[in-house]
Amino acid sequence: MTKTTMVVPGALLAAIALLSAAPAQAAAHRATPGNWLYVTVTTGDARSSHISSRLLTCDPPHGHAHAARACEELAAADGDITRIPPQHTFCPMIYAPVTADAQGEWNGRHVEYRHAFGNACALEGETGAVFALSEQVPDGPTPALRR
Repeated sequence: MTKTTMVVPGALLAAIALLSAAPAQAAAHRATPGNWLYVTVTTGDARSSHISSRLLTCDPPHGHAHAARACEELAAADGDITRIPPQHTFCPMIYAPVTADAQGEWNGRHVEYRHAFGNACALEGETGAVFALSEQVPDGPTPALRR
């Protein structure tokens, strides 16, 4: 009986140690320092969709293949995605809906963005590299022809 008594307090102490460490680890994941956005791109509609998401950090740029360019564009727009200058592009008139979401922090301010686009070309033309999550995305949409 003495052995059983010794095991129970040891197991109880181990459980308490694990439980007290879990909140500290969770808090560390929630508190990302610097400028960052959790970006999500949902392709498709309510019946059929695919979701891609990444944590874009800008101190240093990291999170997807075009993170450096995305961070430069965000810095120029002071973290406001709606202030990123739109690119003059020709996009196909093919309806392939895409929804872009972003939540995070920029220079200590909360950032929240959500917008639906007719296709991925329109998304990139309006938001630059912020939502360019795929490595297969070129460096930009097809530029408009100048006359």
